[in-house]
Amino acid sequence: MTRSRTNEACLKASSITIFPRMKGKTIVVTGASGYLGSWIVKTALDAGGEVRGTVRNPEDNSKTAHLRNLPGADRLTLYAADLLEPGAFDEVVDGADAVIHSASPFFTQNVTDGYEQLVKPAVEGTENVLSAVNKAASVCRVVLTSSVAAVVGDAADAKRYPGRVVDETRWNDTSSTTHQPYSYSKTAAERVAWRIAENQSRWSMATINPAFILGPSLSHRIDGTSVSMIKQLGDGSFKQGAPGLVFGFVDVRDVALAHVRAVEREEASGRFITAERVSSIPEVATVLRGRFGNRYPIPKRPIPKALFWLIAPSVGLARKFVLRNVGIRFTLDNRRSREILGIEYRDTRATVVEHFEQLVGNGVLRATTAA
Repeated sequence: MTRSRTNEACLKASSITIFPRMKGKTIVVTGASGYLGSWIVKTALDAGGEVRGTVRNPEDNSKTAHLRNLPGADRLTLYAADLLEPGAFDEVVDGADAVIHSASPFFTQNVTDGYEQLVKPAVEGTENVLSAVNKAASVCRVVLTSSVAAVVGDAADAKRYPGRVVDETRWNDTSSTTHQPYSYSKTAAERVAWRIAENQSRWSMATINPAFILGPSLSHRIDGTSVSMIKQLGDGSFKQGAPGLVFGFVDVRDVALAHVRAVEREEASGRFITAERVSSIPEVATVLRGRFGNRYPIPKRPIPKALFWLIAPSVGLARKFVLRNVGIRFTLDNRRSREILGIEYRDTRATVVEHFEQLVGNGVLRATTAA
């Protein structure tokens, strides 16, 4: 995907950076109170930016206190905005220098209506945010949070590529509203974003395509998909065995940094896979057992694929998903993110341990035997 053209006013810094220093620049972050959005806000504040964050209800202290307590929060203003309300982002985007659109629904189990629950809010939310961008003459750069799911739908899809290596030139063409609807929602939203970007000439766009995000949360919420996975590995949910699902993994702090770097650097155009490694859930469990031993009911073995296929519907998963994703290895090429964004990835093994320790510290996970 090629970079959309920009006018000279937006290239005021240099040919290397749009914003060589974030200080004094106003950055909009949608979904600011979310798991990833919170880290993006923190990273932008740490870089000296003025941040406008959108949330559902700025007055809901239970979901925004962690943002208001961040260092530099005197440079943070929270706005109410609904992804599905036309014009909801016009005020917050007006006068901003850049927009990071990270707000999007993320859940993969027990989806009853893929279009209404996932595709519609992802696509219409992207359209609404970019409509506001097109109205705001001040905006020079847009960074969209997409996903590796928009690059490859099922692990089995990677079999089509040489060496099963997946890079940013690939697009997910196997997901739909009935099969992998979350992946389809990310694909549809990113395609819409690129179409809008290429039909104008003022602002440029980059997309961050992260793998499965793990790592400590800035809030105490435990309803996110990333938190749920680590929780299930330590609460006995997988006591019969860990499903052999294979994912790319990446630390949430590295993904947040990738977004801010994509704002700062003019050469950061196009798509960026952000992933430290590809691993399986049983391999993650092995890392946790190596650190915590038998104090928690961490699974000691993988569940056979045939058994997992049999019970999949009872845990909210489709059998087709099991067939096309369990035990199938692939590689994610992260060179663009390393070379252009300068990301030096944290080791996923350390990330999962830190994430687990946070859930223990918060009382979400409790030991079943003494240390």
